Amino acid sequence: MRTIGLIGGMSWESSVEYYRIMNEEVKSRLGGLHSAKCLLYSVDFAEIERYQSIGDWNKAGEVLGDAAHSLEKGGADFIVICTNTMHKVVDIIQQKISIPILHIADATAAAIKQRGISSVGLLGTKYTMEQEFYRSRLELNGIRVIVPDNRDRESVNKVIYEELCVGKVLQESREYYKQVMKRLMENGAEGIILGCTEIGLLVKQEDSDVPVFDTTALHAIEAVNQSLNK
Repeated sequence: MRTIGLIGGMSWESSVEYYRIMNEEVKSRLGGLHSAKCLLYSVDFAEIERYQSIGDWNKAGEVLGDAAHSLEKGGADFIVICTNTMHKVVDIIQQKISIPILHIADATAAAIKQRGISSVGLLGTKYTMEQEFYRSRLELNGIRVIVPDNRDRESVNKVIYEELCVGKVLQESREYYKQVMKRLMENGAEGIILGCTEIGLLVKQEDSDVPVFDTTALHAIEAVNQSLNK
């Protein structure tokens, strides 16, 4: 079993889900008392969010790159960045280490293609929904990406940072997200990407009439695949 290096804390609410899913998956596959071999470096999200808000992505990348370097020194065989948004700086992080990074968008694209879906709606932070670093990775796999309009993007982002990242899961926000997903479907989405690792705390498959792709679960399960496939 290879050791998974997790860069977490962005937010820790979703990092908990990574840890739970990976250990449950290993136990399911191997049985008995088996659990995932992993190292977790949990950063202070307030520091990262400050760099996000002022647009200093290079500094944010350096902080996460240092975390990845520590994980490599600790014995990690590959890196899992437990957030969608910070894959914007994946190249900066990769420059600081010699082990590979398991990209969350690649795990997501593989699941979408497996379902035979070519057009998806994307929910996430405003950075993930509006910038090219994430969408282009999906489009390279032949997947058309549809995002909410500007008003919905702002509101979706607000729920993530002001509620989900601080442990608030509100029914009114769930109902709002369901309406946003409905509008995405009306615009041609055949599936919905929960493109922020906290959204899976709020929205489940039963909240959507089309397939939902929970990036947290997909990323964590692919990490187990890589860990067990020596």
